[in-house]
Amino acid sequence: MTLRITIDIFSGRPNPVIEVDGKRAREILERLQPAKQLRGRAAAPLEFRLGYRGLVIEQTAAPSRAFPRMFRVVAGAIYGPELAHAVADPQVEEFFAKGLGSKAREGRGFLRLLQRQIGLVKQFERPLKLPPFPRPIIHSCRCAPLYEPAWWNDGGQKQLNNNCYNYATNYRTDTFAQPGRASGAMYTALTCASVRPAAVADALIASPGANNKCPTEGHLVALVIWPGWDFHWYRKGRNGRWSHKPGSTPVTNLDNSGHLITDPRTADRGGYTNFCTFMTVMHGHIKIN
Repeated sequence: MTLRITIDIFSGRPNPVIEVDGKRAREILERLQPAKQLRGRAAAPLEFRLGYRGLVIEQTAAPSRAFPRMFRVVAGAIYGPELAHAVADPQVEEFFAKGLGSKAREGRGFLRLLQRQIGLVKQFERPLKLPPFPRPIIHSCRCAPLYEPAWWNDGGQKQLNNNCYNYATNYRTDTFAQPGRASGAMYTALTCASVRPAAVADALIASPGANNKCPTEGHLVALVIWPGWDFHWYRKGRNGRWSHKPGSTPVTNLDNSGHLITDPRTADRGGYTNFCTFMTVMHGHIKIN
């Protein structure tokens, strides 16, 4: 028995992946045995969240028939095909972090970060009172993309292999695109000073004075940083509101508090505390990979 466990925590960078087999894999599955069914819930909560969104577990060899081939564990619950249950051990994520988190090879401090993030998700794991459907807004950004999340949220190739940078630039590559990689000038640090010029090398235009206003050509995007850990991008849509795609999870127009995003500078961005800049994407003139 072998488990491939993805720590779903980043948005721009690829997530850490750990492989577990033998006795340790069996022990994890024992702790994940479905217990009480969660009423009124068919999908994992907080997928729109920036930061830790759970453990994605894939059985890659000698799978147990008691579990789907792939499922998600978050806030002491398991979600998958016909699964939305509390698990036998509600502390299984803490058990995983303490015993295996250091194998993620994400550098010093990652284990403490993961443990804090698991705690935060359990604090916020509650039904959110989502805002009422907004009134129609005049298309104030005529050159911007429409908000069409269903095109990206296919649960497969498009959703899983395109990240926040792909979505913000409206450019599908299926490569989890990284700023500067296409131009041979990829960022070297997770700071505004490193990621911003990498995006400029991809032909994005720095627009620090945009002040949340749509450009006359192209569309507006925004770069934020989780200091030392990750980057994230938002894009402004044709209706004047912002949306984003946290890593391989679905596209959303909500921030970490479940609020519609009118300005990424004031949105709840979780750990992405550094607002770097606005930038402009000129359609057909950029190249990312």
